[in-house]
Amino acid sequence: MRILVTGGAGFIGSHVVAALGSAGHEPVVLDTRPPQERIGEGGAAERITGDVRDAAGVEAALRGVDAVCHQAAMVGLSVDFDDAPAYVGVNDLGTAVLLAAMARAGVGDLVLAGSMVVYGEGRYTCPDHGDVSPGPRRPADLDAGRFEPPCPVCGAALEPGLVAEDAPADPRNVYAATKLAQEHLASAWARSTGGRAISLRYHNVYGPGMPRDTPYAGVASFFRSALARGEAPAVFEDGRQRRDFVHVRDVAGANTASLEAVAEREGGTLRAYNVGSGTPHTVGEMAEELARAHGGPSPRVTGEYRLGDVRHITASSRRLMEESGWRPRVGFAEGMTEFAAAPLRGASASAG
Repeated sequence: MRILVTGGAGFIGSHVVAALGSAGHEPVVLDTRPPQERIGEGGAAERITGDVRDAAGVEAALRGVDAVCHQAAMVGLSVDFDDAPAYVGVNDLGTAVLLAAMARAGVGDLVLAGSMVVYGEGRYTCPDHGDVSPGPRRPADLDAGRFEPPCPVCGAALEPGLVAEDAPADPRNVYAATKLAQEHLASAWARSTGGRAISLRYHNVYGPGMPRDTPYAGVASFFRSALARGEAPAVFEDGRQRRDFVHVRDVAGANTASLEAVAEREGGTLRAYNVGSGTPHTVGEMAEELARAHGGPSPRVTGEYRLGDVRHITASSRRLMEESGWRPRVGFAEGMTEFAAAPLRGASASAG
């Protein structure tokens, strides 16, 4: 297949392009950045410099394309609310322009880079009230070091669990709101055109080629950048936040499997899938493993927090494994050892 990869010169996008080339597909990259050295293996790809918000450029890039893998996005927790127009412009307007161009071009298959941030907090169970959905954490509690969300009914301690795709959406920050809006736009496009859409809700992606020294990057990039400077990784809260750290090559494999499977799906629908390793770790554990592999200073726990961050969010990726045959292949220790020595790329707020 000839597949347009928006944001294909970025961190995740470049790995997707490499995986598609290795699988025998013909990837075409649309990205605002000029061509860069590709991370990973795979055949060469045609490169088009352009913006997903430019309808004419998108239409030109779609010529002869069988499917679209939409990776282009502004990512990460915003610095402050002044970032909101930029997030909405890149993520939501850009997606709308792309989908409208796909409708005009008759391109009917889409794989969207979604995100676990649409869930807000993960799954929690109260010993007395069963599964509950805690509200946003209060600044007063965070200032006092009370990081765990209590049961909203009785205030008891909660047990975190794995979140599945049927969990209600509860975006807690601007980025999360735009990622959920992308899914709604893709679903509306599918219903209107009879197209087939998949949203891959990435959990905490890490690996070679992450952007360095940017406030919009993920926590793995923060820690790796600190170690590169000879500094101890600064772990927020108490370091016990649970996440699912999934290697970027496994995410690229999920995209390849989904692009090959999307044509078998019923038209007019969007199907969401979690993409995680299946093995939760705390942020503190990740920092310790990365520092050990890098040979740098041990992490320091700061007690600081970012308002809008959630406490625990870990994935059940069973649906994707059962319906596509995809499996995560890079283990936590193996992936962190590779990442500790891997090059980072220049700072960017774009996912690519």
